[in-house]
Amino acid sequence: MSADSEQRTIRCLIAKVGLDGHDRGAHVISRAFRDAGFEVIYSGLHRAPDEIIQATVQEDVDVLGISILSGAHNTLVPKVMAGLEEYGALDDTLVIVGGIIPEEDRPKLLEQGVDAIFGPGTPMQETIDFVKEHAPERP
Repeated sequence: MSADSEQRTIRCLIAKVGLDGHDRGAHVISRAFRDAGFEVIYSGLHRAPDEIIQATVQEDVDVLGISILSGAHNTLVPKVMAGLEEYGALDDTLVIVGGIIPEEDRPKLLEQGVDAIFGPGTPMQETIDFVKEHAPERP
């Protein structure tokens, strides 16, 4: 890794999609990412998939973190992934999902392009290290 890429600030969007009103985890990861030196944008609650797609593209983020606890991950995450693909943003956006995602649902989300899934109790440093290691390189 060059000195330039080590000093580059990783831009992240932490998103709450759908009717999920539980945002404690999103706030915790947002703070942890800021403390790690990432630039963090928080979407706020109750965002539609299209709003998350637009914010990801318009803000030119490196990482999209979707926090979801509502059980609607099999409906909402694929809509976000399809939208990112439609805009040509999927290949240069690291997509991570956090929250309550049953083990049996994880393979399908990963097949759709989600890069990693972090459940409750995942050490913050593990998530931070994953982002640092896998965030796309920017010119």
